[in-house]
Amino acid sequence: MERGSFDVASLPGGFDLQATVESGQTYVWSREDGRMYEDDLAHGGDAWYYTVLPASMTGGDPAVVRARQHEGTVEWESSVDARDHLVRLLRLDDDLDAIMASTPADPLLEAAYDAYRGMRLVRDPPFASLVSFICSAQMRVSRIHGMQERLAREYGERVEFDGGTYHAFPRPEQLAEATEADLRDLSLGYRAPYVARTAEMVATGEARPEEAVGLAYEDAREYLTRFVGVGEKVADCVLLFSLDYLEAVPLDTWIRTAIAEYYPECDRGNYTDTSRAIREAFGGEYAGYAQTYVFFYLRTGGEA
Repeated sequence: MERGSFDVASLPGGFDLQATVESGQTYVWSREDGRMYEDDLAHGGDAWYYTVLPASMTGGDPAVVRARQHEGTVEWESSVDARDHLVRLLRLDDDLDAIMASTPADPLLEAAYDAYRGMRLVRDPPFASLVSFICSAQMRVSRIHGMQERLAREYGERVEFDGGTYHAFPRPEQLAEATEADLRDLSLGYRAPYVARTAEMVATGEARPEEAVGLAYEDAREYLTRFVGVGEKVADCVLLFSLDYLEAVPLDTWIRTAIAEYYPECDRGNYTDTSRAIREAFGGEYAGYAQTYVFFYLRTGGEA
């Protein structure tokens, strides 16, 4: 087993592991104690979290990586050298201080930054992110997470690590073997045909989420809507939490609430124009960071 650590003080803007992985951005991280999403305010703490690195990241077999934040450090352990993987997945090389300084001086943003300083965006594997957010419609975060765990257990590769059994998120070709009925049995409900068809599209090469990378932002969003069950909001989530489009602002229920209460001038009556207006209000280049802080802050009961 390989182990390592990061000094949190060395990360510009700090780091909050729990807020990062329990804020509704990612559904491929879990808590070892089984208490994912049980805390009303996911902030701080020293629980162990884990994810399974896909073979495409390791260059070999899937590998478990566990991490926890404890006494000013982020400790990790894995069967592979996971340091660079964690930097990538948790965006530990982002300069949070500079990012926050680049967004407007705004009471709501400042309150959200103060409440969850150190929360970073994630960079999830694209297929896992795509499926996760297809499953996200009208769902609580705990239920979305449960769906992804069931998909991994049923269709993903088993990985043995440190005396335990883990499951990688299924590859497209593995998930494409599932029928709509199979997925309904895993409680995906009306999302089952969307996941089945999207998995088939990726497995056959008809379309891949990574092919959006390099396109202009709104063109990339349009590209992702070709997947079944992906509208503009889901596309924005995948762009923001997987494909490095940090300007993306998913217009979910909480952000629409924020627009209505704090930025009414940004409501332009349709997704495209409202998206452009709120991105500008949130500072443009890193608007997605501002969005994520506001989303999490309002979801956990904060007020400006």
